Amino acid sequence: MLNTFYLGDVVEMKKEHPCGSKNWEIIRLGADIKIKCCGCNRIVMLPRSKFQKDVKKIVKQNIPQ
Repeated sequence: MLNTFYLGDVVEMKKEHPCGSKNWEIIRLGADIKIKCCGCNRIVMLPRSKFQKDVKKIVKQNIPQ
């Protein structure tokens, strides 16, 4: 899955978070990607390779102008 991700994008992950939400907001991009759960606001940092493998789809894209 080759996607371009932007700050503020909301993505759906393959696995559900323990709070019940599958949607996460991207809050930092780089070699590691920091995402915030849309259900409980928990913040998690993942390596980019694991993040790209676990993303199911982009729910809301925040394309910069």
